[in-house]
Amino acid sequence: MPMKVAKATFAILTIVFLVAPLLAILPLAFTSSVILTYPIPSWSLRWFEELFFADAWRRAIVNSLIIGTGTTLLATALGTAASLGLRNRIILFRGTMRTLFLLPMVVPAVVLGVGLQVLLAGFGLTNSYLGVIIAHTVVAVPFVVVSVTGALAGIDERVELAAQSLGAAPTTVFRRITLPLAMPGVLSGAVLAFATSLDEVVLTLFVAGPNQRTLARQMFSSIRENISPAIAAAAFLFIVATVAIGLVMVLSRAVLAKRR
Repeated sequence: MPMKVAKATFAILTIVFLVAPLLAILPLAFTSSVILTYPIPSWSLRWFEELFFADAWRRAIVNSLIIGTGTTLLATALGTAASLGLRNRIILFRGTMRTLFLLPMVVPAVVLGVGLQVLLAGFGLTNSYLGVIIAHTVVAVPFVVVSVTGALAGIDERVELAAQSLGAAPTTVFRRITLPLAMPGVLSGAVLAFATSLDEVVLTLFVAGPNQRTLARQMFSSIRENISPAIAAAAFLFIVATVAIGLVMVLSRAVLAKRR
């Protein structure tokens, strides 16, 4: 009994440690003051109005949605294809190749940003939406690979072999068996890819132009120029969007589980 109480207490303290910064900043999104300070003089939605009606913030939100959607589609396709390829046992040095796919997760973002700027400049893709999407995809693919690889590892290969023995073509096996069974991992990878793109700042600084300024980039600029409660309002939108996407993912996985 004492051990259970200790474990529960430790879990609660860990949650408080992780959530406390959010609880400290989020109420300031509704302040009427022009500075981030407690106590809050009065409650107001003026900073949310600034997000949606000020040209800079509104353009940043639209850019984040465009770039995030493009990154999610591209990273999910590439990451899923890579995971399927790494699943093949005849490929030599699978472990080494898997490590290479995960390298963008551990390489310093500044180093990666400089390299991508040089590479994309050679193709004339800097200061373009496509260039930013490619840059974000580089750091998003590893999350998709990890998620889809885990899902594929849980698939019994005998099910696929049985379908092949009954005359199903490889494309049919993938479309009717492998992909549906791996879909929870694919969805999780897609959510992680979108969240990664939404939060990416460093690479955006290197490869994006003024017309591709994302919400995270706008928040970074606002912090440097003037710490405004609009940043707290943007953070509130970030968290709400993340929770909403997470709920959609959980519901989707539940629906897929019922269909099996």
